Amino acid sequence: MRRAVALAARGLGSTSPNPVVGCVIHDASGHEVGAGWHQRAGGPHAEVHALRQAGVLARGGTAYVTLEPCDHTGRTGPCSQALVEAGIARVVYAVGDPDARATGGADTLRAAGVEVVGGLLEAEAEAGNAAWLTSVRLGRPYVLWKYAATLDGRVAAQDGTSRWISSPASRADVHRLRAEADAVVVGSGTARADDPHLAVRGVEGAVQPLRVVVDTEATAVRAGARVLDDAAPTLIAVAQDAATDRLPAADVVRLPRDGRGLSVPALLAALYERGVRSVLLEGGPTLAGSFVAAGAVDRVVGYLAPVLLGAGPTALTGAGITTLTEALRLDVTETVPLGPDLRITATVTPKER
Repeated sequence: MRRAVALAARGLGSTSPNPVVGCVIHDASGHEVGAGWHQRAGGPHAEVHALRQAGVLARGGTAYVTLEPCDHTGRTGPCSQALVEAGIARVVYAVGDPDARATGGADTLRAAGVEVVGGLLEAEAEAGNAAWLTSVRLGRPYVLWKYAATLDGRVAAQDGTSRWISSPASRADVHRLRAEADAVVVGSGTARADDPHLAVRGVEGAVQPLRVVVDTEATAVRAGARVLDDAAPTLIAVAQDAATDRLPAADVVRLPRDGRGLSVPALLAALYERGVRSVLLEGGPTLAGSFVAAGAVDRVVGYLAPVLLGAGPTALTGAGITTLTEALRLDVTETVPLGPDLRITATVTPKER
């Protein structure tokens, strides 16, 4: 199962709006004879890839799958039936399928006489498929907020300069995060200050994410902006009452206001309707604060550089937290040195969210 979890991760960034899934098949004597993962939406599922590799050796064997085999006919047939037809005698899965359209595979397998066991390495498989599982359960995209800061929490100097706080190793790692996301989101402040490109570079075979600029007043994205090139699709989110006559030709979505900016739930709902299941939030302190205030941050990745500034904007503002008892407390899941920097990954528990 741990091998299946690792295989599933190879599909990150290319399977949306489907989950990442890995499958390993052992023959009747316990030897691996097939393995696969879901590689792209609309393509064969992990179980089918593994069964094709195993061939007749799958009969009487065991399939280890990170997600309960689907019982749904969409662009592909149900994996539960494929396993039955291959003669699999036992299926072990990690996480039950929360999607009402596809669940029921375990029951179908049992009805066909297949032994079924669920819950093996459930936590590991959940973590690897967190984006899709969260999107199904909450009906909105999973949000990972990424920022780079000095050790004293500054994301820019007092004069506004911010390139580069983090090291080349950290900046390269951000492209990996972009490659795993369906959409990359920034705000008007970042668009004005940095003219970001937001496309993935240096990741072989990456599917380019949707580039989203939250430009409430429709004044930050100007003709010639790097985000408007043809490297990746771009969406500009503006207020319903914003004048867009100066906005360059682009895909635009109008959303209701919420305080000084756009409604975060409305933005996420619009992205979800477009098939976005995971968001990399790269915006500045104000946009990040609005997402935190809306309870719409699921994971945080902070790149801390061994630098001190003493003044300048901090990583987070306007989050609606006024006292320590209201602090959003996170569970640190990983700390990794990247060049001179330290990458800290932390998750927001469902209770905190």
